[in-house]
Amino acid sequence: MGHLSTHVLDTANGRPAQGMAFELWRVKPDGAERILAAITNKDGRTPAALMEGPTYMPGTYELVFMVGEYFTAMGNPQSDPPFLDVVTLRFTMAEPDGHYHVPMQVTPWGYSTYRGS
Repeated sequence: MGHLSTHVLDTANGRPAQGMAFELWRVKPDGAERILAAITNKDGRTPAALMEGPTYMPGTYELVFMVGEYFTAMGNPQSDPPFLDVVTLRFTMAEPDGHYHVPMQVTPWGYSTYRGS
């Protein structure tokens, strides 16, 4: 069974990014379709997989994180407007039974991602 999950670490404050809003979009030739909107929990994750089993489909996707809004709520110093406001991670899931974990480490000034396990 295929599986997609995410995890956000707030490296500016040294903890999981609890309360960060994000969306998952499926990118298709004729446009994009929003699959879900969610908010990270106390561990910087969602309580369930973003896609799993019958909802999982290989293809190109975007995770769109509301980084500026999150760091404003946290009280972190930022530029005005924020240097990073919305961070979009575009990735492709090619394996029909693949486990895709797309984590992000983020500060108000930079981010990194990778394919996790």
